[in-house]
Amino acid sequence: MSKTIFSKIIDGEIPSFKVYEDEYVYAFLDISQVTKGHTLLVPKKPSPNIFETDPETMKHIGAALPKVANAIKKAFNPDGLNIIQNNGEYADQSVFHLHFHFLPRYKDDIDGFGYKWITHEEEIDDDQKAEIAQQIQAQFE
Repeated sequence: MSKTIFSKIIDGEIPSFKVYEDEYVYAFLDISQVTKGHTLLVPKKPSPNIFETDPETMKHIGAALPKVANAIKKAFNPDGLNIIQNNGEYADQSVFHLHFHFLPRYKDDIDGFGYKWITHEEEIDDDQKAEIAQQIQAQFE
């Protein structure tokens, strides 16, 4: 894997506004600041996506996620917080180094960010849901 912009940030080759660091992860402000406090959390051990990330690295990410979320909450008291992680080009991943976006949400702000959820519960019946669940469950065997 070639060195990504995030590896260069971790190594200090590119400046960043660090908010948290430990032996395994690095968190810094996203340059775009979609919302006030928009932060990225990246593992120091690079992998392109969640599918290729080892369990040990994920354990350390899992420990850091609530630390960063709670620091943002204490700093800005947002009304909500989205944590987003994209995998692959078709999921809007643009930097192929696993990373998590923390997007604080503020009730009275027009921040230009939002999800549009389109549900399909009326089109997918219980038999189809059972089949979908079975197809996923079979992958654990």
